[in-house]
Amino acid sequence: MNTIFSSEIKVRPDDIDMNNHVHNSKYFDYVQAARFEQMINNYKMPMEEFLEMGYNWVTSAAYIEWKRELKLGETAIVKSQMGSINGAQCKVNFWIEKKETGKLVAKGNMTYTMISIKSGRPVRITNDIIERYSI
Repeated sequence: MNTIFSSEIKVRPDDIDMNNHVHNSKYFDYVQAARFEQMINNYKMPMEEFLEMGYNWVTSAAYIEWKRELKLGETAIVKSQMGSINGAQCKVNFWIEKKETGKLVAKGNMTYTMISIKSGRPVRITNDIIERYSI
């Protein structure tokens, strides 16, 4: 089992929808922001390193279940874990909790595909990248 990493994200006014809670699309933004931070702080392989090697990541699938709302002034704890790596794709599991209560707000997974910047085509994830992301 791979390590679960956590990041905090404060709910901002522009995250709020007409129902006075975080808009459903923002949850994916929270996961993306947390993963970016975790690439730097936990995996020690930031996005810039992928770009220097000529790679980028695209989201090829996303699944989420919403359990309860987040509101302005609250803090989301975004937890993520590398689920699997296969070929050019990796699946990342995530859980979003409300910091103030510890209750689950949403859960799901995202599948990312590594691509060549030059060709725009999928590229098999190398063993050295797999090793660094298998902690």
